[in-house]
Amino acid sequence: MIRLFVAIDLPDAVRDRLAALAGGIPGARWLEPESYHVTLHFIGEVPEDTAEEIHAALEAVRAPGVTLAIGGVGSFSQGHRVHSLYAGVDRSPPLLHLHDRIQRAVTQVCPATDGRRFTPHVTLARLKGATPSRVQDFLAANAPFRLEPFPVARFTLFSSHLGRGGASYVAEAEYPLDAVTPP
Repeated sequence: MIRLFVAIDLPDAVRDRLAALAGGIPGARWLEPESYHVTLHFIGEVPEDTAEEIHAALEAVRAPGVTLAIGGVGSFSQGHRVHSLYAGVDRSPPLLHLHDRIQRAVTQVCPATDGRRFTPHVTLARLKGATPSRVQDFLAANAPFRLEPFPVARFTLFSSHLGRGGASYVAEAEYPLDAVTPP
């Protein structure tokens, strides 16, 4: 079995700017910059032969390149407990189109899906026991955060390996997009 997801990998300059946001919240486990990505479709654990079929399906995806705009910060919660912090990604029509194409390709191979609404983001930290007021202070202080939009020329199939320090990701395959049309 292999645990997979499809994502957009980020340029080093973008990772560096996002990493500069880390800190100031006791109880936060900040992700390493090399773990930053924008998940397009979480697949989960599949047998190796299914992974090969997913790879073939993703090779057939044709979509125009996208321009990503990252800005603002937010949090995800379950009930009243905030469990993670993220940088937001604008929901542009080209990004939504790419997401739909990838989702359609993957679900033809393995129909099970996690059913979550697509919320493009870059996870920055996981929270355990963080003080709500410190989280609110972080969100308020970083609300104006915004990066220059940048072109995306490919998407990636990653495997995820869970360990004591969190997940580590390995790029299994990359898939090119058509040239980005300037805005």
